[in-house]
Amino acid sequence: MASSSLSLPSSPLKPFTRLSSPTAYPNFPHFRAPQQAITTFRTSLAALPSSKIFDAKMVEETRKKIVEKYGNDFSGYITDIKKPSSKGRKQKKGRNQRVKPEEMKEEVENITEEEKPPRTTHKLLQVLGGKVKRRKLLSPAGMDVRPMMQIVRGAAFGILQSAGGNPASLRPGRWLDLYSGTGSVGIEAISRGCSEAHFVEMDSWVISEVLRPNLRNTGFLDDSVIHVKRVESFLTYAEKFPDTYKKFDYISVTPPYMEVNYAKLMGQISRSPLIGEDCFILVEYPLKTKMSETCGHLIQIVDRRFGRTNLLIYGPEWAVKKKGTT
Repeated sequence: MASSSLSLPSSPLKPFTRLSSPTAYPNFPHFRAPQQAITTFRTSLAALPSSKIFDAKMVEETRKKIVEKYGNDFSGYITDIKKPSSKGRKQKKGRNQRVKPEEMKEEVENITEEEKPPRTTHKLLQVLGGKVKRRKLLSPAGMDVRPMMQIVRGAAFGILQSAGGNPASLRPGRWLDLYSGTGSVGIEAISRGCSEAHFVEMDSWVISEVLRPNLRNTGFLDDSVIHVKRVESFLTYAEKFPDTYKKFDYISVTPPYMEVNYAKLMGQISRSPLIGEDCFILVEYPLKTKMSETCGHLIQIVDRRFGRTNLLIYGPEWAVKKKGTT
């Protein structure tokens, strides 16, 4: 029987080295940590002569060398090029940021009006009753202006007409529409019997492209007064100069929910000299918002829920007797 022998290697096997170590296998650049490649890229660019540091050709050649050596292009992770500190301090390890927050903020602030999408309108609203019933109204197509829902507006005017003793129309009077937006509430009031309406709105685009055209199309422009002011400023001015405006018989408060403090706003309204003796105040507010039982000399008459919206109406004491008929 032929004998066979197994030859052993002349030198012992090298111990196993972790593959994750970037120095263990220099022939496999894809095992090298990205941070080390980025640091090399920074150092290579910083070593260029100062007169050529922004030379596109030199930068491109350096980038190609990094790609050939490490197998990846990390230039996209570099947001700035800094020379190594003379003190030799080590860089802190951390996640690389593609864009600095300061740079992102500057880019947002530099967006011009021309770059913003244009604001448009549509005709999804209509007058629900009165002289111009079913007349279409303009409203912004976006969510920047949120008109009172038609079901809430219809219920509110039904309550007011019943409380005034005439279910077919409102008692004659003056209406103040705060946060008017499209003007749908004040226009509804004129259509149902109010002699005039004042609209308080601060958005100039909404006034020129929505509110004023709605008043013109319904024929109520001559019966209306538009105040281009913030509601808080309007109320403050009226409080300082109480003889500037006459008292109102109706006040509607339909603010953007997330932009107002209801306790502060209703406190300012309750002190306002704009509230008439027999005034009614309509307030639209979100759920889980605590509202006062009174507003000045007026008391709470109705508080109804419509989905995620509540409708609150303050009025004179004599109107409470009408509550059961609404």
